[in-house]
Amino acid sequence: MKLRTACLAIAIASSLSSPAADPPSPWPEVTRECRPWAYNWWMGSAVDRENLARELRRYKEGGLGGIHVVPIYGAKGAEALYIDYLSPQWMDLLAFTIDEAAKLDLGVDMTSGSGWCFGGPPITKNLAGQKAVVTNGAIVAAAASPKVKRAAPGGEGFMLNPFHADAMKAFLGWFTAPFEKPGSPRPRAMYHDSFEYHGANWSADVPAAFEKRRGYRLADEVEAFAGRGDTDRVARVRCDVRETLSDLVTGPVFSQWTDWCRTHGIRTRNQAHGAPVNLLDFYALADIPETEMFGRGERDPLKSQFDERFGEGDRDPLISKFASSAAHTAGRRLASAETSTWMAEHFCETFEEWKCFADLLFASGVNHVFYHGCVYSPDDAAWPGWLFYASSQMNPRNPLWREAAALNGYLARCQSVLQAGRPDNDLLVYWPIHDLYASGRFFQFSVHSHGWLTEEPLGLTARALWDAGVAFDYVSDQLLQGIAADDGALTAPGGAAWRAILVPPCRTMPDATFARLLSLAEAGATVVFEDAIPADVPGLGRLDERRARFRALRESLGALATNGPTAAVQEVRRGKGRVVTGPRDAALAAAGIRGEAVVASHPGTLVLRRRLDDGRFVFVANQSMKPMDGWFTMSAPAAGALILDPLTGRSGVAPSRAGAGGALEVHLVLDPGHSAIVRTVDRAAPSGPAWCWMRPAGASQVIAGPWTVEFVAGGPALPKPFTATALASWTANGDPATESFAGTARYRTKFEVSGVGCQVSEGQGAGVEGRGTKNADPATPPPAPRPSSLVPPPSSPVSRPSSFVLDLGDVRHVARVRLNGRDLGAAILRPYRVEVPADLLKPSGNELEIEVTNLAANRIRDLDRRKVAWRIFRDINLVNIKYKPFDASNWPVFDSGLLGPVVLHESR
Repeated sequence: MKLRTACLAIAIASSLSSPAADPPSPWPEVTRECRPWAYNWWMGSAVDRENLARELRRYKEGGLGGIHVVPIYGAKGAEALYIDYLSPQWMDLLAFTIDEAAKLDLGVDMTSGSGWCFGGPPITKNLAGQKAVVTNGAIVAAAASPKVKRAAPGGEGFMLNPFHADAMKAFLGWFTAPFEKPGSPRPRAMYHDSFEYHGANWSADVPAAFEKRRGYRLADEVEAFAGRGDTDRVARVRCDVRETLSDLVTGPVFSQWTDWCRTHGIRTRNQAHGAPVNLLDFYALADIPETEMFGRGERDPLKSQFDERFGEGDRDPLISKFASSAAHTAGRRLASAETSTWMAEHFCETFEEWKCFADLLFASGVNHVFYHGCVYSPDDAAWPGWLFYASSQMNPRNPLWREAAALNGYLARCQSVLQAGRPDNDLLVYWPIHDLYASGRFFQFSVHSHGWLTEEPLGLTARALWDAGVAFDYVSDQLLQGIAADDGALTAPGGAAWRAILVPPCRTMPDATFARLLSLAEAGATVVFEDAIPADVPGLGRLDERRARFRALRESLGALATNGPTAAVQEVRRGKGRVVTGPRDAALAAAGIRGEAVVASHPGTLVLRRRLDDGRFVFVANQSMKPMDGWFTMSAPAAGALILDPLTGRSGVAPSRAGAGGALEVHLVLDPGHSAIVRTVDRAAPSGPAWCWMRPAGASQVIAGPWTVEFVAGGPALPKPFTATALASWTANGDPATESFAGTARYRTKFEVSGVGCQVSEGQGAGVEGRGTKNADPATPPPAPRPSSLVPPPSSPVSRPSSFVLDLGDVRHVARVRLNGRDLGAAILRPYRVEVPADLLKPSGNELEIEVTNLAANRIRDLDRRKVAWRIFRDINLVNIKYKPFDASNWPVFDSGLLGPVVLHESR
């Protein structure tokens, strides 16, 4: 029984000791860049100082760290308030926004241009997009001139040609005058949205750039360009064309934008995806590479209501890793993400889904999330205010905003960890993009259509690594040139390091890349070729001389170069390092690369590591639908570890033990959807209070009520209070007003506890394993336990536990708990539980108060059933997740409130 009182003994000893200085916090400092930011659409740019100041204060109170100003189309009826983009009045309001935000410790970014993509008044038709057409044996340009999408007043016009340097020069000239006036505002960063210059694949710059870079005239290869003739020659010419387009985008065109911004003291954020060019190089141009992620997840509690209304979205961390990989290999501190776009149907987004969505991005290497998003709305706009058509509604008019600080506090603590130290991945994985270029398919490397990755060898390799828990980054030919080898490790300018580089199966590789790989091996690196070494170089230009260099390099590897794919691993020493070929898993094992034990043991787990000077941060998220409870081996040696809970900010010394070979094992207990951070320490085991995994076990007591229910905030009007003898959805209480209500109700009851003599969990300290109950399906509320007192059986010792767990059962959809006047925090995802300190409980007269806030869905349904004209937006107005006209009138009434049962448990 002595192990059962481990936490209690520590608690008693701490209470009897003399006061001491607080130990340093294991959490890194939370800065405004650690907090989530949000796209802040300015509809018609119809903003004013009073409402801007009020909105910014609300954003700060809700836990945001900054906003990203995006001017777009306006609201109907507000036309007199529209302000032209970049006009003196617009610039004055931007300056006011930046100044007011700074007073609140909020940051401000802005889009270069309005809507998307880059373009507007300075882009004449000859500077707009073009496409190549073969006519009469020649390549000629045809118009491919999309207009700026969702443009704001003053921002209308053609999109620029992304392959034309003069087009970018003209575009940037539009910004020079307003941003070079004395005292002009400076946002933190300017932004380029996803590459959606649809149809554009040509410019007047292409022929000269092609000849300069490839060494021959494209005009002499029109037949091959058109896809006619020898298939190898066609593939080589097309590969050269694609590489030239990539060179233009990442060279003379978009480098103008990044240079302009840096010259003016402004950073850049870039969404490279959607481009037909090398994403890694294009992302790496920016100070903050940015990905995006779409779509509904498995935890959407309303999913069944909409199965016939919309399909699945795109949530693939292997796509998001292109932005974070560019950040890591180019030495950028931040990798951002457009976050929760189309996460669920409008007004049906839950905090649980937001949290799990962000966790997937965190595991992909993102450490700077931007909600998509939050529309500026004046206070005189009728509820639900001004809205953007493609957005999860993270704004102060959403009833869930009442508890937004709880969700945003979680994200801020996670991002403080993920921005600390350095990336800590095992492998660099080479992207053999030239094989894709040669395929003849004009891929837009999109976040929506994934065949360019998932159907290619790189995608198959990346998926296998991800599923095995092997941490990796992608690397391009260009970025590989900046990687160095140091004492066996591969290192990047910003301090990121890897243990080896893996080349997936590929047909071709540039000779310069092959030479770089072998030079890294000479310096001490391990280079692994999956299956076999590539056989040839890509492209047609200077083919003979490039082939000769490539063959000489191959021959220097001896038998490795002559053997094809084999079942056995083969290896040659190369200077201080080595070159390995063979089947992927066996070759990586020979290189000493293995996956995270927690991923292998518990599929569906997400892991990300950050290297510190004296240890590591390891982010672990259970995204499976099964509880996690077990001992897991850390991927690197450590003397000990701490557990940090990003939901609550709590921390303590991790339950740990020595495993096989002396490796550190840590006991992890995570419910589905939950996460924790393990802070390992290299040299000396950490000291301090032991970590207690708070889990229901042993005796329990149902808090049956009766409950008084009072509606305290929301609309369209506050329903009348009522008394509930049994917990159920407040929409079923017989009052029609509750069916249309969106907001917060306060549940109150009193209860007595006849004893507090239960034991606490033993699972704390080195070598101690905890035990707990498991709910197989978090979507199903647990059955109500039989009422029982918390009095121990007569034979057990009576001791005062350090805490209990209050389980709220089924909650729709967030709750805040107060007991005897003390705030115990918010519960924002299943299972809805809070810790209850034992010293807070009394034998009788305990006053429990639970505030529950529901979704906006029922109120929106009511508006549409009454045919209220709330969709008042120009351009696309508002659409549902399938891009069909939005109509909630046929939605069911969604359950709301505290459904219970509410149960007080011993903590075990």
